[in-house]
Amino acid sequence: MAVLEPLAGTTFYLWNYLPSQPASIIFIILFFITTTLHLWRMFELRSWFCIPFTIGCICEIIGYATRAASYTQTSILLPYIIQSTFLIIAPAFFAASIYMTLGRVIRCVEGEPLSIIRVSRLTKTFVAGDIMSLLVQAGAGGLIANTKTAQLGNNIVVAGLCIQLALLGLFFATAVTFQRRIGKEPTSESLRTKAPWKKTLCVIYTVSALIFGRSVFRVVEFVMGRDGYPMGHEWTLYVFDAVPMLAVTIIFWVWGPVFDRPAVDDVESVVLDGGEIKSGKGRGC
Repeated sequence: MAVLEPLAGTTFYLWNYLPSQPASIIFIILFFITTTLHLWRMFELRSWFCIPFTIGCICEIIGYATRAASYTQTSILLPYIIQSTFLIIAPAFFAASIYMTLGRVIRCVEGEPLSIIRVSRLTKTFVAGDIMSLLVQAGAGGLIANTKTAQLGNNIVVAGLCIQLALLGLFFATAVTFQRRIGKEPTSESLRTKAPWKKTLCVIYTVSALIFGRSVFRVVEFVMGRDGYPMGHEWTLYVFDAVPMLAVTIIFWVWGPVFDRPAVDDVESVVLDGGEIKSGKGRGC
């Protein structure tokens, strides 16, 4: 039977509890299913903007697989670092595809003048910030596992999460402002198109809110540190991280933007589910 052990050759415990193997396996299976679905649709419809989202799904699988393995390896450093790093960074990949989705919605209804950020810069701005957040969080993985640098690692993760929260807040404000403006001054295309762009905006709000809430939990977790309640009780990870992120993958699959296969090999010629194909680089919906 597995027992909680300190890091090999030290008296420092990486884990405050024995990670639940059954819970990890359940989420490995669930994320494997959603990953397979997203991969299938991405290749079938050439929705290349969903590559980051799919990578995020894979990160979740890797994170929970190493948690499952850690059940009998609580004294080994590598599995701890892998599961911690991959579960922390996965939502940043989800966010990247969500940022790109808003730009496509705006182009779909020809609402570029109504966006508070130029559409040509919108995706670049948010994805660049997302990459910064990702690198900051990923860089702290090894520091957290060392008793001498654990606090520094926690602080770095919190900084990365705060960048992510700031980005999500600005992104949410950008989407809401656009929807309000187009509600007051609808474009002819927004009235003519059959594309469910309003539904897609609702999906954007929902998944963004889930990622935002998860990131708030992670900030609280790392601010409270190893002696805090969240790091000492595994159920908080599953309730406030695993479940919301699984919901994001499901919602983005069921109700998210579905981009039809272009008639020509042009990844910018895309269409929202139920809409019409609009060809031309940068004008896809």
